Amino acid sequence: MRIVFMGTPQFAVASLDALIKAGSDIVGVITAPDKPAGRGQKVSESAVKQYAVANGLRVLQPEKLKSPEFLADLKALHADLQVVVAFRMLPEAVWAMPPKGTINLHASLLPQYRGAAPINWVLINGEKESGATTFFLKHEIDTGDVLFTEKVTLSGHETAGTLHDWLMNKGAGLLVKTVKAVESGRYHEHPQAQLHTGEELRHAPKIFKEDCLIDWAEPAQQIYNKIRGLSPIPTAYTDLNGKVLKVYGSDLQLEEPAIQPGGFLTDNKTYLKFAASDGFISVTDIQLEGKKRMGIEDFLRGVKL
Repeated sequence: MRIVFMGTPQFAVASLDALIKAGSDIVGVITAPDKPAGRGQKVSESAVKQYAVANGLRVLQPEKLKSPEFLADLKALHADLQVVVAFRMLPEAVWAMPPKGTINLHASLLPQYRGAAPINWVLINGEKESGATTFFLKHEIDTGDVLFTEKVTLSGHETAGTLHDWLMNKGAGLLVKTVKAVESGRYHEHPQAQLHTGEELRHAPKIFKEDCLIDWAEPAQQIYNKIRGLSPIPTAYTDLNGKVLKVYGSDLQLEEPAIQPGGFLTDNKTYLKFAASDGFISVTDIQLEGKKRMGIEDFLRGVKL
C-alpha cells in the first residue's frame, strides 16, 4: 500500500519509525508548519519533520488543510491509506480521500477519553487502566469504528511522562499491526457504541493553565493524581511565599493534618509538605519561579522557609 503519514510531536515519530522498519511504503509525510520557539524565537521544525527529512521522505506542511493547493498535492500522492498520529483535526476532504480510509492511533481505550489530552486526564482521574486504540476516522472526533486496542494496568504512581513513553512505544507496534491487517483485509470494525459498557463516558479536553492550579482544599489523593497527571508538562503549580512553585513529583501522606489546607510544614532540610483536606502532599521534585528544577533537599539548602 501507498501510505501517507500525518503527525507532529515525538509521540508520532515512534509510529513513523516502526512503519518504515516494518517495510511500509511511506509516500508522504504531513506535519505542522515550522514556527518560532524558545527565548530566541528561532524557527523550530516538528519532531516528525526532522525524522522525515533525515530519512529522505517527502514532507508537506500545509497552513490550511482545506486549501486547494494542499488537497491537490495530497491527491497527487495517490495514497491507498492515510495514518494519523498526534496531528490536528482533519476535514472530510482529507480523511475521506484514500480508498482504504484513514486510521488514527489514540492514546486511550476508546470510547473513553476522547479528546486532546487523554494521557493527562486518565491519571488525573485516577483510572486503573489505560491503553492505545486504532480506529477509522469519521465526522465526529475520536468516534470512528475501533480496529485494535492495547491495554495497560496502572499502578497509581505513573506520571504523564512515563505513561506517554509506554503508549508511544506500544502504540507504534499496534499501528504496524493495524496497517498490516488493513492491507490484508483481515480485520473487523467495532462500533464504539458496542464497546461502551454503560459507565459514564469521560472526556479529555485540552488542558489550560487554570486547570493546573492546585486546590489544597481537595482530598490528598485527588491532588496527588493531579500532580502526576500533569508531570512533566504542563505541570501542576501552587503559590509559595508569593511565587509560583511548579510541582513535578510528590509523595502522598494520608494522615489528618493539624493545619489548614494550603499550609505547609518543613524541617528546612529534607521535606516540605502541604496540607490537603485529609492528608499531606510532600513535594519531592519542584521548581520555584526564577530558579531551576531540583529535588527537595537541594531546594531547601538554598531557601529557608
